[in-house]
Amino acid sequence: MLETARAILKQDPAAHSLAEVVLTYPGVRALFWHRIAFYFAQHRHPFLASFIRRHNEHSTGVSIAPEAQIGKRVFIDHGVGTVIGETVVIEDDVVMLHGVTLGSRRMGDTGRRHPYIKQGAYIGSNAQILGPVTIGKASKIGSGAVVLEDVPDYATAVGNPARIIEK
Repeated sequence: MLETARAILKQDPAAHSLAEVVLTYPGVRALFWHRIAFYFAQHRHPFLASFIRRHNEHSTGVSIAPEAQIGKRVFIDHGVGTVIGETVVIEDDVVMLHGVTLGSRRMGDTGRRHPYIKQGAYIGSNAQILGPVTIGKASKIGSGAVVLEDVPDYATAVGNPARIIEK
């Protein structure tokens, strides 16, 4: 948690102190609770994992499935309305703004149903990334984009449905 808070302090001009980031940033708190829920999910305690998830949603406004795999120094800025599904994988140093959905496209599918977000990606507010798509390394997803297909490394995707505007 402190590693994440230090990274946020370096990149967010609105952050004034490490204590402020740790105590008041909902994304930091959401990831703290998620890591506890993830532990219980991995150790076959689904009730405890689910209970912690619900507490997390209630206190932060961020919904993260306990099974989601989230890397280091992930910054969920503002956080409210963010939804991260069960088979999501998020690598290190990803930034997500509020209202982002990393969801599936079909109910009942098995296997990987949610997005894979590679290192250093930036996801704008209210973006919807749906299905087993991959968002490339250091890619940018515009606010309000609806991504239904893979986005290559270092690309920018915008619109509904999202299209690549820059590589």
